Amino acid sequence: MSTSTDVSLSSYDEDQGSKLIRKAKEAPFVPIGMAGFAAIVAYGLYKLKSRGNTKMSIHLIHMRVAAQGFVVGAMTLGMGYSMYKEFWAKPKP
Repeated sequence: MSTSTDVSLSSYDEDQGSKLIRKAKEAPFVPIGMAGFAAIVAYGLYKLKSRGNTKMSIHLIHMRVAAQGFVVGAMTLGMGYSMYKEFWAKPKP
Protein backbone atom coordinates (compact mmCIF):
# COMPACT_ATOMS: atom_id res chain seq x y z
CA MET A 1 0.00 0.00 0.00
CA SER A 2 1.62 3.22 -1.09
CA THR A 3 0.55 6.66 -0.05
CA SER A 4 1.57 9.88 -1.64
CA THR A 5 2.28 12.80 0.64
CA ASP A 6 3.35 16.25 -0.36
CA VAL A 7 6.25 17.20 1.85
CA SER A 8 7.58 20.67 1.33
CA LEU A 9 11.35 20.69 1.45
CA SER A 10 11.73 24.38 0.71
CA SER A 11 13.52 25.00 4.00
CA TYR A 12 16.05 22.30 3.12
CA ASP A 13 16.71 23.79 -0.31
CA GLU A 14 17.80 27.08 1.24
CA ASP A 15 21.55 27.76 1.25
CA GLN A 16 23.42 29.22 4.24
CA GLY A 17 23.62 32.78 2.91
CA SER A 18 19.92 33.17 2.22
CA LYS A 19 19.06 31.51 5.52
CA LEU A 20 21.28 33.99 7.38
CA ILE A 21 19.67 36.92 5.55
CA ARG A 22 16.16 35.61 6.31
CA LYS A 23 16.98 35.12 10.00
CA ALA A 24 18.58 38.58 10.18
CA LYS A 25 15.37 40.12 8.82
CA GLU A 26 13.32 38.25 11.43
CA ALA A 27 15.60 39.24 14.35
CA PRO A 28 17.80 42.18 13.31
CA PHE A 29 19.56 42.58 16.65
CA VAL A 30 21.19 39.14 16.54
CA PRO A 31 23.71 40.04 13.81
CA ILE A 32 24.26 43.40 15.52
CA GLY A 33 25.14 41.59 18.74
CA MET A 34 27.43 39.19 16.90
CA ALA A 35 29.21 42.04 15.12
CA GLY A 36 29.60 44.02 18.34
CA PHE A 37 31.00 40.99 20.12
CA ALA A 38 33.52 40.41 17.33
CA ALA A 39 34.49 44.11 17.31
CA ILE A 40 35.09 44.17 21.07
CA VAL A 41 37.14 40.98 20.92
CA ALA A 42 39.21 42.38 18.04
CA TYR A 43 39.75 45.64 19.92
CA GLY A 44 40.78 43.71 23.03
CA LEU A 45 43.30 41.67 21.08
CA TYR A 46 44.65 44.84 19.48
CA LYS A 47 45.06 46.54 22.86
CA LEU A 48 46.57 43.40 24.41
CA LYS A 49 50.11 44.44 23.53
CA SER A 50 49.74 47.96 24.95
CA ARG A 51 48.01 47.12 28.22
CA GLY A 52 50.87 48.56 30.30
CA ASN A 53 51.42 46.96 33.67
CA THR A 54 47.87 45.57 33.87
CA LYS A 55 47.80 41.83 34.46
CA MET A 56 46.72 39.67 31.55
CA SER A 57 43.85 38.11 33.52
CA ILE A 58 42.41 41.52 34.45
CA HIS A 59 42.60 42.69 30.84
CA LEU A 60 40.82 39.55 29.62
CA ILE A 61 38.13 39.86 32.30
CA HIS A 62 37.44 43.46 31.25
CA MET A 63 37.16 42.48 27.61
CA ARG A 64 34.87 39.55 28.46
CA VAL A 65 32.57 41.79 30.51
CA ALA A 66 32.46 44.40 27.73
CA ALA A 67 31.65 41.79 25.07
CA GLN A 68 28.98 40.13 27.21
CA GLY A 69 27.48 43.50 28.07
CA PHE A 70 27.18 44.39 24.40
CA VAL A 71 25.52 41.07 23.56
CA VAL A 72 23.08 41.31 26.49
CA GLY A 73 22.25 44.89 25.49
CA ALA A 74 21.59 43.82 21.90
CA MET A 75 19.39 40.97 23.12
CA THR A 76 17.44 43.35 25.37
CA LEU A 77 16.92 45.82 22.53
CA GLY A 78 15.87 42.96 20.27
CA MET A 79 13.29 41.73 22.76
CA GLY A 80 11.98 45.26 23.20
CA TYR A 81 11.75 45.67 19.42
CA SER A 82 9.92 42.34 19.08
CA MET A 83 7.48 43.27 21.85
CA TYR A 84 6.86 46.64 20.21
CA LYS A 85 6.16 45.02 16.84
CA GLU A 86 3.91 42.36 18.33
CA PHE A 87 1.88 44.34 20.84
CA TRP A 88 1.93 48.05 20.01
CA ALA A 89 2.61 48.35 16.30
CA LYS A 90 -0.03 45.89 15.16
CA PRO A 91 -2.09 47.19 12.29
CA LYS A 92 -5.63 48.09 13.33
CA PRO A 93 -8.22 45.68 11.94
